[in-house]
This record gives sequence, structure tokens and C-alpha cells, in this order.
Amino acid sequence: MTRVYLLLVQLNHAGLIPLLPANRGTKHTRFTIKSYTTKEDITKFYTALTFESEREEKRSRICMAMAIHKGSARVAAIGAALALSLALVSATQVYFEEKFEDGWEARWVKSEWKKDENMAGEWNHTSGKWNGNPEDKGIQTSEDYRFYAISAEFPEFTNKDKTLVLQFTVKHEQKLDCGGGYVKLLSGDVDQKKFGGDTPYSIMFGPDICGYTTKKVHAIFTKDEKNHLIKKEVPCETDQLSHVYTLIVRPDATYSILIDNVEKQTGSIYEDWDILPPKKIKDPEAKKPEDWDDKEYIPDPEDKKPEGYDDIPKEITDPEAKKPEDWDDEEDGEWTAPTIPNPDYKGPWTQKKIKNPNYKGKWKAPLIDNPDFKDDPYVYAYNSLKYIGIELWQVKSGTLFDNFLICDDPEYASKFAEETWAKNKDAEKAAFDEAEKKKEAEESKDDEDDDAEDDDDAVGDDDAEDDDADDDKSDSDDKESDHDEL
Repeated sequence: MTRVYLLLVQLNHAGLIPLLPANRGTKHTRFTIKSYTTKEDITKFYTALTFESEREEKRSRICMAMAIHKGSARVAAIGAALALSLALVSATQVYFEEKFEDGWEARWVKSEWKKDENMAGEWNHTSGKWNGNPEDKGIQTSEDYRFYAISAEFPEFTNKDKTLVLQFTVKHEQKLDCGGGYVKLLSGDVDQKKFGGDTPYSIMFGPDICGYTTKKVHAIFTKDEKNHLIKKEVPCETDQLSHVYTLIVRPDATYSILIDNVEKQTGSIYEDWDILPPKKIKDPEAKKPEDWDDKEYIPDPEDKKPEGYDDIPKEITDPEAKKPEDWDDEEDGEWTAPTIPNPDYKGPWTQKKIKNPNYKGKWKAPLIDNPDFKDDPYVYAYNSLKYIGIELWQVKSGTLFDNFLICDDPEYASKFAEETWAKNKDAEKAAFDEAEKKKEAEESKDDEDDDAEDDDDAVGDDDAEDDDADDDKSDSDDKESDHDEL
């Protein structure tokens, strides 16, 4: 009998470089099957595999099995491959990933929306004014009071029976006071050159800031041509640093929203969006029983109004007031003493209240099944997700997007965030603090220069006043001299 060792390698991305270049994957899953008769040969093959990062290694699944057979080694290899195929089912599927490295412009299409009105803003490929790595670039809005629209296409897919993860980083360097930082997933066929505010989308997700009232994370699902906003409030970050936003939609119709890899909101799509009509409604035929007592408190029958209570005046004549001695009734009219609040007046009488012994609580109509409700087990799903786009209006430009990811594995997305955003966030914060110190120093110097100019102006004014005084004195002396001569 012959022992055959089988190595099965799943290739999900160009980051994995096996010995056989012909088997290298691009954006799709491929398999390399190699069979060996010694463990040493397998070791040589495995050590020849190179990965760009730990994340790339996780994405690829490598399995090995040993088959003992009497016949062809190839037959054994195929049999073992079938047995191992189940181990590869759970491999991460990455639908789209963009870090805006070389060649990014070939993957993205800038829309001509608003171009005819001269209101289309330009995108800059940059790492921003402050960053953790100047080589880590994204795309940034560059013009104030402009519309922006750009999109990229990826292989069409459905998230039915799958987890969907949408993630990206965004930084508002301009200290945003009104503008968006969200992205959209679009389905079907889209004319990317015309992509704009009226283009239908499937999902919209990300931060939105406008004034003091709007500072939240949008999570909008479009169903039956209607946009459904999340009913829960999810505050967004408002500083001038990069933050990573993550939306996870699971096949059990639950979701999670994360900011900087920390969960900020979670729940059920059924409950937190009004996509479907309610399962239960109030019975429209139900009526409150006539004998239903819903008064929690009633007047105390033992509490009686004191006799003469209503006769107590609100004000009384001031007993201390005296008619002025110089008061003339004929000229001033009849004198009347002023009034003051009556200390015995307690206001209108109100009867005390006690707990109602017959109180049954607030009456509510019973709930019945909603005849208009029709369950949709795929309320979370979309059939043909195909594009990702950024479409927004900005009063003040400076928003920078980077590190887009669409996949089916929250763990992979978390790792991706750690290897992109988290790796640079401390250095970015330090660069921002340094930029703020420099800005404050320049502003302080400008203030000092302004004060110095004001002082110079004041001295000039004093000199002018002195000159005027000297001129006046000279004129006076001249006049005196002229007088002496007369």
C-alpha cells in the first residue's frame, strides 16, 4: 500500500502567492491540489507560500490529509479532496476591498452628476493634513459647497443566508459642521457616470453631521422602493480624526453597528426598522367597557370645605397705612388706604384626593393579528448587490474616506480594521495634536502682531494730539504777541 499526503490550498486573493502561478486567485476562490508521498515535500510547498500579512494567511485555508490506498495516488488525492471540502466552506468571502493604493482610479468611476451646474466637487488622493502614515492614502473632498459622487463595481452577489459586513474609515479634517460621511451599496445595473442623489440604493450607512441637532450614524435599508431609517439613535464621532464604521447584517435578521471596533448598537431588523407592518395591531372593534374605571385617584369624600372659606378676601387694607398730613381731599380726592395680601387667604379650595379602590388601570385595546402582515424571512437580504458609492453634499470640504471592505466575516473585518485604522491611529492623533499646537502658536503670534499694531496706532494718535496741542499753544502765543504790539 502507498501513503499519499494531500495538500489542498484555497486561494481567495492575490495576496497569496503559491508555487504554481497559474492557480493564483484574483477576487474569486480557486483551489490548488497537490499530492506527495513524503511529509518533507509538503513542508517545502507550504513554506514556499508567502502572505502579505496575517490577515492574508487567515483568508486562505490550507488542509492536509493522509490517504492509504492500493491504487492510483491521483484517485486517493481526489477522494481526500472531497472529504476535505467541508473544511473550506467557512472560508471568508471578500466581495470588495479598497485601500486606494496604485491603480485605484481604474476601479472607481467619478460621476458627472451636477457637473453641468458647476457644482460637482473634485476628489484628492491624499493622506490628509495629519496622518499616521503618509503613504496610507484615501480620497478626500476638496471644494466647499459642492456635491460629490463616485462609485466602484464589484462582482454581483446576494447576502441571502449569509452575513454581510460593510466597513470603511472616514475622517473629517475640516471640523465638519454640515455634511455627510456615509456610503451606499447599490443593486442591479447602474450608470456610474450618472450616479447621484436620485440613484436608488439598497443600503446607506455612515455618519451624518449638521449643526447641533444631527450627529448620528445613518443605517437605511431600501425595500419596495422605500427608504427605511433605523429607529434607534446611534451617535457618531465628531472630532477631526479617522474612525472606522462597521455594519453587520446577519441571516437571522439581527444587526450590529460598530465604531472603532466597538459595538454601539445591536438588535433585530424586524424591531428597529419599520420595513414590515407590525405583526399585531389594536383591535379596531374593541370598546372600553362602560363600567371600566380608569381614574387612579378620586376626591376624598371625607374632606369637606370649611365654612366661610370662600368669604376670606385675597387682599386686605393695610392696617399700618396712614393718611398723609398734607393730603387735600378737594385737590387729591378721597384718600383710600392701600391693600396688602391677606395672610389668611389660602387660594381656591381643592378637595384632597385618595387612591381609587375601583381603579382597573388604563384601558388598552387588545391586540389581534394584523391581516396586512406578511412575514419575509429575507427582510435583511438583497439579491444583486453590485456597486459601492459615495454620494454627498458638503458645505465645507475635507472629508477623507479609506479602507473599504465588503465581506461575510465580522472577525475578518475586525482584523482588517486593526491592520489599517488601528495601526495608524496613535500616530495620527500625535500628528493632529502637533498641528493644533502649531495652529495655536500662529494664532497667538497674529494676536500679538495685531496688539502691537494697535499700540503703534495709539502712539501715533497721542503724537498727533501733542502736535495739535503745540500748534494751539503756538497760535495762542502769536495772538498774545500781536496784542502786546497793539
